[in-house]
Amino acid sequence: MAQTPSNMLPLGTIAPDFNLKDTNATDFKTFADCKGEKGTVVMFICNHCPFVHHVMKEVLKVVNDYRVQGIGFVAISSNDIVKYPQDSPELMTEFAFENGFEFPYLYDETQEVAKTYDAACTPDFYLFDNQNKLVYRGQLDDSRPANGIPLSGSDLRSAIDGVVMNRLINPEQKPSIGCNIKWK
Repeated sequence: MAQTPSNMLPLGTIAPDFNLKDTNATDFKTFADCKGEKGTVVMFICNHCPFVHHVMKEVLKVVNDYRVQGIGFVAISSNDIVKYPQDSPELMTEFAFENGFEFPYLYDETQEVAKTYDAACTPDFYLFDNQNKLVYRGQLDDSRPANGIPLSGSDLRSAIDGVVMNRLINPEQKPSIGCNIKWK
């Protein structure tokens, strides 16, 4: 299992826009469609990555804890589905249903959105404030498959708390570690 770190897009970057097919619906979604009143979390994930499977229950807890506080959530899969058919849009719909996603799961067919976000791995997390400025990018927490550290979501939760409560967010942030995005 390859371990690829986040590229760590510079803090303060304005959220790159997108217009991607929502595999949970029949329409396309933009950043504005997914944006929360207080902030927005953009997650790069995929169906087959063991790192994504490892964190998914905690990710869903974070979503449920913060969407009621004005945080929007969106997940994007950018993997090459020719080489990795298990990440196809049809199977994305199944994955979202099986995991109870209550947020859009978008398919980045051209991989342009992943490139614009400088995404490198799955999972990769980006938090934007209500001005669409990047205030956090990196890991959910220190837990990884088989490292024995329990999931807590502590790093992402701390950053979201900062956005919700209008507090400074520590700029010292750890990259996420996961499977590399499967580029074409």
